[in-house]
Amino acid sequence: MTPSASRTRLAPFGFTPPDRRSAAELWVVRHGESTWNTEGRYQGQADVPLSHIGVLQAASLAERLTGKHFAAVYSSDLLRASQTAEAVAERLEGQPRVQQVPGLREIDVGELSGLVIADIRERYPEYLEALVADPWTTRRPGGESMQDLYGRCGEALHALRARHPGGRVLVVTHGGVVRVAVGLALGGVPEGAWARLSVTNTSITRVLLGENSGTLLGFNDDAHLEDLLSATEADDVLGQAQ
Repeated sequence: MTPSASRTRLAPFGFTPPDRRSAAELWVVRHGESTWNTEGRYQGQADVPLSHIGVLQAASLAERLTGKHFAAVYSSDLLRASQTAEAVAERLEGQPRVQQVPGLREIDVGELSGLVIADIRERYPEYLEALVADPWTTRRPGGESMQDLYGRCGEALHALRARHPGGRVLVVTHGGVVRVAVGLALGGVPEGAWARLSVTNTSITRVLLGENSGTLLGFNDDAHLEDLLSATEADDVLGQAQ
């Protein structure tokens, strides 16, 4: 039995998975811990570097992926993502160049950037109430909503898919964008489920994306961090500090 025939027989009844000849397998990685992660500050699109722990996390991920082949490596153009991507790329087969994509940036938190949750509770209580009532369309003051992020990053991820049919691609980005990738793979995420998708620093989420279909192959795999002290889960999408 060929591998393709095996996959077809193992698929759930009535479900046709994406054709691997035209779909792309994206390994979507959240960046390592940043200095603002350690301080509990909202980041959004602020350009914040990796912390000491974040550098160690990126090194652990690089060790895990040493020698693996990817058709290309992409990252958000924010420093915490590009630093993580560069650390990994130099250990991959062929040491591919990291290509930065601004569309892979984290959600824009607007006026919340640099604040801690205590500040936000004091200054923006109406926003927090709205976020609890409607986490999908509520915009951060002066920034984006999850709906906005889904549209922007969904377009960027599908552009990478179209560029690499049949290929495997590494994408280093942010917690909110990982959730977008999961949503694309599942054909949407049920209401209220976004907050349950905890995404740890340098975790790997694997999705197979076709033009009109997708499959979630793996989520939030951070086994390489078992010997490190921390793996931050909090982020801007969930109303905590990313």
